Amino acid sequence: MRILFITSNRVGDAVLSTGLLDHLLKQYPRARFTIACGPVAEELFTHMPRRDATIVMEKRRFGRHWLPLWWHAVRRRWDLVVDIRASAMAYIVPTRGRAVMRKSLGHKTTQLARLLRLETPPLPVVWTSPADRARAAELLPMGSPIIALGPTANWTGKVWPPERFAELFESLGLPHARCAVFAGGGPFEASLAAPLLAALPGAIDLTGRLSLSEAAACLARCALFVGNDSGLMHLAAAAGTATLGLFGPTPAAEYGPAGRSTAAVMSPTDQMSDLTTEAVQTAARALLAPEFVG
Repeated sequence: MRILFITSNRVGDAVLSTGLLDHLLKQYPRARFTIACGPVAEELFTHMPRRDATIVMEKRRFGRHWLPLWWHAVRRRWDLVVDIRASAMAYIVPTRGRAVMRKSLGHKTTQLARLLRLETPPLPVVWTSPADRARAAELLPMGSPIIALGPTANWTGKVWPPERFAELFESLGLPHARCAVFAGGGPFEASLAAPLLAALPGAIDLTGRLSLSEAAACLARCALFVGNDSGLMHLAAAAGTATLGLFGPTPAAEYGPAGRSTAAVMSPTDQMSDLTTEAVQTAARALLAPEFVG
């Protein structure tokens, strides 16, 4: 059985779609998968079981980024095409079945579940390798609890002030805890993480040092993740880490973290600066396991 799964260019939406993939892996234990996604999301699927190929679609003018996928897909017969991007691809390649995303209400995982008529939305997952987990153990050795902070986002309107992240870590009152700062590569992410790293000189700096699967393995070793609405927030939740997402201009009801232990806190306005440290601290302490808060 062959399944073509067309997912997002964005890391966050691609992470949320992994719940559907996990469901399909379990439902069809002999199926082989081809993934189509954008370049920033490609690493999410490196260690996915039964993945034959990943077709990376680099954005091009006039929709030409679809051509490599069409050329790959049209020469094969598929048993199922799942398209969360609502493109025409599922209708122009030979397939016995198709499921195409349609905009609807509710959390993104609920919207995704409707593609396959699932009553319970499957939770996102991460796939890591032994090498990823070994690197995580090197960077974040067990012992003191580690609080992960994600001070970045894809645009500044979603960014909580960095000094508030520092205040939050200090106010949690965890005397033996260590802080790890996560951010992606590139100058923009580095510029957003730099003020927090300066405010917490003892923090473990993981900015720009990790692949997505390495980041997932590191996050799985943390007691708590607190971060802005971002792909990293969704990755933390998928890794099983207690995850608190911070929201202002984007709706938490649709984009909040989805995982075993998650919560979101909203600014009273669409300005992240109006979200208080006290409100975040209360929500964060509620997520921490009892052994950490005493």
